[in-house]
Amino acid sequence: MQGRISLPTLCHFLLPWAFITFHRALGDQAPHPGPHYLLPPIHEVIHSRRGATTTLPCVLGAPPPSYKVRWSKVEPGDLRETPILITNGLHARGYGPLGGRARMRRGHRLDASLVIAGVRLEDEGRYRCELINGIEDESVALTLRLEGVVFPYQPSRGRYQFNYYEAKQACEEQDGRLATYAQLYQAWTEGLDWCNAGWLLEGSVRYPVLTARAPCGGRGRPGIRSYGPRDRKRDRYDAFCFTSALSGHVFFVPGRLTLSEAHAACRRRGAMVAKVGHLYAAWKFSGLDQCDGGWLADGSVRFPIKTPRPRCGGLPDPGVRSFGFPRPQQAAYGTYCYSE
Repeated sequence: MQGRISLPTLCHFLLPWAFITFHRALGDQAPHPGPHYLLPPIHEVIHSRRGATTTLPCVLGAPPPSYKVRWSKVEPGDLRETPILITNGLHARGYGPLGGRARMRRGHRLDASLVIAGVRLEDEGRYRCELINGIEDESVALTLRLEGVVFPYQPSRGRYQFNYYEAKQACEEQDGRLATYAQLYQAWTEGLDWCNAGWLLEGSVRYPVLTARAPCGGRGRPGIRSYGPRDRKRDRYDAFCFTSALSGHVFFVPGRLTLSEAHAACRRRGAMVAKVGHLYAAWKFSGLDQCDGGWLADGSVRFPIKTPRPRCGGLPDPGVRSFGFPRPQQAAYGTYCYSE
């Protein structure tokens, strides 16, 4: 009937107005009229876990006549941006290893949000949603932050054995990656107090101190102590590793086993000897509490404590305790296994 407005036409006019009104209600400035098309994100930090599917929001207040949206990841420690996905609103093309797990959400015609499936440890970081319209490009930045746990790591040879690249490899071998400064800081606020300096992902060397003391940088204020710029190839320190939630589970097998017998015991149960990162993740996310030392894949013996108690490590705080690296032939411990 003439004189009536159809529902699709009404939505065409009202949807941009609704987004602008929503942001005004939250105290955000409305998009400037003209070439400013992207709405500022309501939350600039998006929290997720390894293995989850997460969405990085990017919404247009109004569509330009013609445009492309490019998603990229800002690599830590340099100015390089790695492209993930480019779309013109109808078709999208992914790039690199992350592009194979990323897609556009397309919840509505103004939605340029990015969906990442199977989030990995290396996905944490800063992302940019850039609108390219050939007149005045603009972008919004978001940070993907994974829930996880930081753990200090050194090899059986003792402290300060890793250059930067060896530290990076060591963390990856233990189901983790080098922690960022932000992750170390978060761990410090949650109680991490460690006197050995370790490499971080950005290439810096630091250590977290809660209780200032003479053998640990002096009696100054608590905080994250820094060694300043270091040579990534020549200088040697420990590593601070980061890991997140597991897709499988960790369980304890009792006994008086050698390291080789521990491997055999886990294989008989369809599992593998757990890595250090597996044990920390199970302690952090699954509440694993076991007052028995057990072999891990790197040859160390550790046990996780959620509820501190006498005769169970002797320390007042929860954590993963370590017996160091006993002789592999020493038949004195059980083992922690990991099964997908």
